[in-house]
Amino acid sequence: MGIKLAETAGFCMGVKRAVDMVLEITSNKGDTNVYTYGPLIHNPQTIELLRKRGVMPVDSIDEIKDGIVVIRAHGISPREKKEIREKGVQIVDATCPRVASVQAIIKKHAARGYTIIIAGDKEHPEVASLLGYSSNSGFVINDKKDVASLPAYDKVCVVAQTTQDSGRYKEITKAITRKFPHAAIFNTICDSTEKRQAEVKDLASEMDGIIIVGGKNSANTQRLAMIARNREALTFHIETAEELKNIDLSACNNIGVSAGASTPNWITEGVIDYLIHNQKGRVPGKLRSIYNLWIFFVRTDIASAIGAGCLSLVSMLLQGLGVGLSYILIASLCVYAIHTINRLQSRSFGRIRGGFREESYIRYRGLYMAVAVISLAMACVLSFAAGPAPFILVGLVSLFGVLYTVNLGGRRLEDVPASKNIFTATAWAVLTAVVPQMGVTLEITCGMVITFLFVFMLVFSKSVLSDTIDVQSDRLIGRETIPVVMGKEQVQTLLKGISIFTGIMLIVAMPAGCTSSLSLILLAPVFYIWICLELCDKRASFSRMALEGLLGINYIIAGVSAILWLIVTTL
Repeated sequence: MGIKLAETAGFCMGVKRAVDMVLEITSNKGDTNVYTYGPLIHNPQTIELLRKRGVMPVDSIDEIKDGIVVIRAHGISPREKKEIREKGVQIVDATCPRVASVQAIIKKHAARGYTIIIAGDKEHPEVASLLGYSSNSGFVINDKKDVASLPAYDKVCVVAQTTQDSGRYKEITKAITRKFPHAAIFNTICDSTEKRQAEVKDLASEMDGIIIVGGKNSANTQRLAMIARNREALTFHIETAEELKNIDLSACNNIGVSAGASTPNWITEGVIDYLIHNQKGRVPGKLRSIYNLWIFFVRTDIASAIGAGCLSLVSMLLQGLGVGLSYILIASLCVYAIHTINRLQSRSFGRIRGGFREESYIRYRGLYMAVAVISLAMACVLSFAAGPAPFILVGLVSLFGVLYTVNLGGRRLEDVPASKNIFTATAWAVLTAVVPQMGVTLEITCGMVITFLFVFMLVFSKSVLSDTIDVQSDRLIGRETIPVVMGKEQVQTLLKGISIFTGIMLIVAMPAGCTSSLSLILLAPVFYIWICLELCDKRASFSRMALEGLLGINYIIAGVSAILWLIVTTL
């Protein structure tokens, strides 16, 4: 089964702007009530997450008491805005700029005596808001056949709902031009809408089946499904990947996936991950078994444990220490345990449904926790056998790891901005670089410092890149990772700077007598960071699960590089 994701799938500019504005408010609202008049956007999952952050959608102005009222992306009429203002509350206008532009056109022409004709869905909130600017001289039509029933007018202004089907609007405007030759016609369909619809048309022509992801109450999503069906493509409109369990896709060799303008990325990614994981016939025989094993490792965090073991091996060789299996096991077991426990105890656990890990962790929560606790206990026993210093270090890392997501006096360490990325990298560096050295000597050597920084930079870069992919969902649930705090462009600059610094450090380390010649070989994983930056930029070509796996491969690259170096230098 071939799977192709539309490049235009996901939040449009207006929806992203509205969501960002509300999230900014929730970060500083304190005890202030925050309302949205009507749902902010047409996506039930996003609305539910915002509700959990204290944003209450109301359908009646009478429900508003005090606080802050956010005007939804679809806009509202001047009358409704006046009534809200009379409540004495603070108003934050999150109306999409594209919709506001149409409102301005209507208001201007209505004041000049034009009759306003709006092509759109009469019951849609956006159309209702546009109609409110027509000074009671507006009509809504949804088909070229409706034009014949319009009375004769001297001056006519025609606009479209911003998510209207561009083909249908062209037919309507042709009919209007024939009846009203001097009509003022404006193409107010959003560019994003036109591109999204054009891409769905192309997908419907290329693929055997089309899956449109988005709220069942979203007009633009419904329209995408209608466009695909009109192209005679087998089309399914779903809200989440869960619905795919009841859909037979066996007749589809190639599937195109697109999403409405209100559909968050993580829901679409959940659909892609489901399709890839459940597809049949694309990966043959033994390769399929290897692929499934790789997916299992990534999904269950065993891949993280393997990565930690690889970095532990690299650290010992880089510092010129003898390779100890017990230290590799300590790092692997401890990293696995802390990652798993943090996922299960996190404040955000279970709030983002549809991710590639969540279903498994939710279904087998007890089993995951039991395995994590046993792994942590084994790591502590092994570190105790290694000596007092390793035992103390592993104990401290384990303690902070377990407490990271625990509510301590109303606060959690995970709520500290950027703490996740910094703590993760520090914990890995201590377990892989410092613990083996402390098992030999308590001396802080130049080699240990170089190795600590190398591991820290590698893990920090992977952690930040992974969070860059999840930045949309992290913002919605209030997780302040470095990409959320800094923004994508600044993060890319930071990671490029870190990789350059790490590369220079490794090149200088060997001549300075701090490390073995392995430091030069380890430029390979540093270079891979740049490849990962490109992979995250072209994320539409990969599923979320595949990207996570590709990011984690960097630890394997470091481990394999170290093994090859060891083989060559011992010959």
